[in-house]
Amino acid sequence: MNLAPDFPDDHTMHLLMQLLHEELGLPERKTIGLTTSINFDLGCDGADARHLMEALEEQFGIDFVDYDAYRYFQPEGYDVSLKRRAKGRGDKVPLTIGMLYQAVKVQRWDTQPLEGL
Repeated sequence: MNLAPDFPDDHTMHLLMQLLHEELGLPERKTIGLTTSINFDLGCDGADARHLMEALEEQFGIDFVDYDAYRYFQPEGYDVSLKRRAKGRGDKVPLTIGMLYQAVKVQRWDTQPLEGL
């Protein structure tokens, strides 16, 4: 795995990357940075996304205050007809490693500040 030059090198990031590797299987040839999105760049979605977020909550004690999985991930068994019914939930937002890292550091998921990174 190639890490971007400005990638944090601390214990918290090492634990997060270990978890991401176990849950998602990080690519060997792609450069990983804080702006790498787990949903778009790494293809995490559906049940994999749910398992990952549960593991983050369990391992790091993150309080998911206003986390909305539908902002980032397609639901398992995604049906196009459901998209029309889920107003405001059609276009997905990138969920980056930097967002996860910050949430782990403060042990809290606050969508607006995290998406502003």
